Amino acid sequence: MNSIKSDCESTNNRILVIDDNPAIHDDFRRVLGGPHHDRLEAIQADEAVLFGLESTPVRQLVFEIDSAFQGTEGLEKVRTAAAGGQPYAMAFVDVRMPPGWDGIETILRIWKEFPEVQMVICTAYSDYSWDQIAEAVGSSDSILILKKPFDSVEVLQIAHALTRKWQLSQAARRHVKELDELVSQRTAELRDANERLKREIGERAAVEEALRRSEERFSKAFQASPLPMCIQNSETGAFVDVNTSYETLVGYTRTELLASEFGQTTLWVDPETPNQIRAGFAHDHTVRGLVANLRTRRGETRETLISAEQFALGGEQHILLILQDTTEKSQLENRLRHAQKMEAVGQLAAGIARDFNNLLTVILGNSSEQLHNSQLEDGMKRALQQVVLASERATILTRQLLAYSRKQIIQRRALDLNEAVENNVAMLRRIIGEDVAIETTLGAQLPAAHADPTSVDQVIMNLILNARDAMPDGGKLTLRTELCTIGKEHLAAQSEARAGTFLCLTVKDTGCGMDANTLARIFEPFYTTKEQGKGTGMGLATVSGIVQQHDGWVEVQSELHRGATFSIYLPTNHSRITPRAVPTAVPIIEGSAARAATILVVEDEEMLREFVKSVLETVGYTVLVAANGAEALDVWEREEGRVHLLFTDVVMPENISGWQLARRLLMKKPDLKVIFMSGYSAELISPEFEQGGSHYFLPKPFLTEKLTNTVATCLRNCSAPATPGSVADYATSRACA
Repeated sequence: MNSIKSDCESTNNRILVIDDNPAIHDDFRRVLGGPHHDRLEAIQADEAVLFGLESTPVRQLVFEIDSAFQGTEGLEKVRTAAAGGQPYAMAFVDVRMPPGWDGIETILRIWKEFPEVQMVICTAYSDYSWDQIAEAVGSSDSILILKKPFDSVEVLQIAHALTRKWQLSQAARRHVKELDELVSQRTAELRDANERLKREIGERAAVEEALRRSEERFSKAFQASPLPMCIQNSETGAFVDVNTSYETLVGYTRTELLASEFGQTTLWVDPETPNQIRAGFAHDHTVRGLVANLRTRRGETRETLISAEQFALGGEQHILLILQDTTEKSQLENRLRHAQKMEAVGQLAAGIARDFNNLLTVILGNSSEQLHNSQLEDGMKRALQQVVLASERATILTRQLLAYSRKQIIQRRALDLNEAVENNVAMLRRIIGEDVAIETTLGAQLPAAHADPTSVDQVIMNLILNARDAMPDGGKLTLRTELCTIGKEHLAAQSEARAGTFLCLTVKDTGCGMDANTLARIFEPFYTTKEQGKGTGMGLATVSGIVQQHDGWVEVQSELHRGATFSIYLPTNHSRITPRAVPTAVPIIEGSAARAATILVVEDEEMLREFVKSVLETVGYTVLVAANGAEALDVWEREEGRVHLLFTDVVMPENISGWQLARRLLMKKPDLKVIFMSGYSAELISPEFEQGGSHYFLPKPFLTEKLTNTVATCLRNCSAPATPGSVADYATSRACA
């Protein structure tokens, strides 16, 4: 690894962008063409973990970007660069580039001549599925998919990771080649020496001296090699010699390995591995790239890549085995693939939740309004009640999806974690049951957690209920809070952990526990081991999403029939603990006061827009409507600014978001009241919205009472609006909702 690391000191930062859209080339140059110090810190930290390298100070790496607008042009540029000794490390290739080759054909033609180029397919969901892409290009670890529209940080991460991978691949190829040449050279020397012994008996002394020198050279190279190496008898499997690296890998000493009992004992997890090596020798004298698992003395399973050479020594056939431990590399690759899969699922879930919340608002609002009709028939009333109940369950599910995908709105503040634990235990004690004993061990004088109170309540509640379900026959539930300092040893065992001081909430049960397969999937959405109808599979997925959105992480330990322990790590906040807001009812403005207020409702969903308009007009407000930001600006000019309250969705078409619309109108009328509504918006997930302010936020879905109360509250209380860049006091918005 030291040799490979030294080979990678000089970086190849040449990237080719193949896309028929010039704007895409400009985007890549903007993202990759200049220094990004803050992003590089995070990316190089990831690289250090990913490739096992030492963390180094952030370097201002600027990628060299070349452009091609068709596949044929891209292939010619790759040829020219390679011929000039300046090959491209990677390429971003668009899937569709009419009228020439598409992205798949372009990649295949480039790989036919230059298979070492790392490829990133730039695509949208509507282009090709992963199965179609895999079928076209075959199995390859040199290709990634980048979804459009892409995120700048993601592009930077991919560029750094793949250029570094290209460099490591080149260095590793050279390293293996050198090692192969060294082994072949030493083996040839041994073979020649053996033949000379047969032919030159009369010159025994000279031959023995030459053989001694040859063995000394081989022994030094053998023992000094950083790769684990051993020599075994081809027939018996007995160890003849092992180097220090091999001892370190397997955990046994050289004396133990050379002992006679190891002659019939194998360290391989699969007993057929020695036969696979011999089968390779049947076709050739060497074996290359054989993947096999090895069991160490500590009981660990290590994935290795085997190279083997067969040679004669002392009249008998022997095998020289050279191993490369690829366990950490495989684990990191698996984690990366899993993280990419979960991120894709999260993005899909957030998009579904946003559209679903618009529909739920219309369904819930109209159903609840009809239930107030005293002339409604009993049968129709019961049907509408079922609609409301089903919609409320759907609302809970969409909120869980948003929590999992880390797209829900949170307002972090200084929170007393001990108080949150005590309140939730007191509330859930009756639900848990008397057959479950609860014990709380709360740390003294803990600093505040930097967290959203409602989100933390949701985490604690889900963990307690999950523990209760794991103990159907009763047991013991333990909750503990403490202040933890995360050091290097902890970081080595937990890939998601970070160094520093964190608050730790531990929830431990004595229930049924989980096996390794279940443990690996517990945070996947909709995965559950419960019977059908008894769980949605979103509880622990929600916990993971909330904790990650709070810049924390979750650690789990569990074995079958031995319970489970969940540890939640949250960042601290050394500010004074903020008391929780107490919801207060606000009377609805009616009569002349309501008629004096004019409200501009901006929402691109027509059914929702008409529902809001109907409700507010019923109360007595004057309501103006617009389907997007551009239309809202036209309405504003037509009314000459006679609008008291802007009630707008955050995400809208026509390139004007609700946030941008509010900025423009506040510049024209500083005393304008503003209420934002959203089922999900990436714009709301920002530090500005977490800081609080004097605008209001109404989460979808909402009922008639929530809508009218929020409007009344905003018209009464928003006397000094903040500058655009902050959102309403989130505690107040929750009280109104």
